[in-house]
Amino acid sequence: MTEPTAGPAAAASPSTPALAQSTSPAAPASTAIGMTAEAAAKIRALVAQKGGADGALRVKVVGGGCSGLTYKMDLDAPREGDKIFEHDGARLVVDRKSFLYLKGTILDYKDDLMSSGFNLQNPNVKRSCGCGSSFVV
Repeated sequence: MTEPTAGPAAAASPSTPALAQSTSPAAPASTAIGMTAEAAAKIRALVAQKGGADGALRVKVVGGGCSGLTYKMDLDAPREGDKIFEHDGARLVVDRKSFLYLKGTILDYKDDLMSSGFNLQNPNVKRSCGCGSSFVV
C-alpha cells in the first residue's frame, strides 16, 4: 500500500485550487480545513484500499525539521476530541493542537512526472526551510 506523503510546506499560492464540495455544514474558510477534489479522491482510494469503513486521513503538526515544525500524515480512525472535516465523501481528522497551526489550510493532491503526494497550502506559514519539509508559523 502506498503511504500518504506530505509535499512541501507551502504558503497559499495565488492560484489556490477550488475546494471540493463539503458534505458537512459549511464553515468559514478561516476556521476550516479544505481539500481539493483530487485530495478527496485520493483519500477515498487509500481508505478503500486499507479496507476501513471509518477511516480518514489524519494530519498532524509535530516538532522537527530544520525550521521547527513538520507535517505528519497517516490513515486513522477519528478519536475523541478530533476535528473532522468531510468533503466529497472523504474525511480528514486533525487533533486540537494541530488544528491551531492548520486553520484555513487547503489539502491538495498532485500526481505528475516530477512528484506525487499530498500538499498542504497553509496560509499560517511564515517561512519554510530550503528542503520544503518543515516550516515556521
